[in-house]
Amino acid sequence: MTVQPILQLGHPDLYKICEPVTRDDLPAMQQVIADLHDTMMDFRAKYNAGRAIAAPQIGVFKRLVYMHIDEPVVFINPVLDQLSDTMIELWDDCMSFPELLVRVRRHKQCRITFRDLAWQKREMRLEDDLSELLQHECDHLDGVLAVSRAIDAQSFCLRSQRHLITAEHA
Repeated sequence: MTVQPILQLGHPDLYKICEPVTRDDLPAMQQVIADLHDTMMDFRAKYNAGRAIAAPQIGVFKRLVYMHIDEPVVFINPVLDQLSDTMIELWDDCMSFPELLVRVRRHKQCRITFRDLAWQKREMRLEDDLSELLQHECDHLDGVLAVSRAIDAQSFCLRSQRHLITAEHA
């Protein structure tokens, strides 16, 4: 098991824009993917949260996202498009600031195109929580954190204080 430290809010490297993965990078990316898996599973065991992680969160500045919900999916060089006009508001969390929740707006639906581990081009249509999740992860690849997408100055809450949020802001 190779659990890597997760870069935390305030670390300047979280704001770096990642480089595309090339086909020649694939052999080296196998270890990165294993590290992303192990790191996410360790986080999940500690926080009972964590569905996906982006490579820059462990200090690898390549356009790579690892997601594990029902099964693992690796997104190489993901691109989001066909973003719906309909937006959803939610409390977003992040492995890079596990005790903080941030109220954000995300597109309800989108399409993601990416390469898989066989370097095949793939696409998925995403809705609701998966759309939000992949928008969050792709933001990491562009050096954007959820705290930069906060709706307003009252859009921050410590996880331990979540129960105090009124129904109108839930």
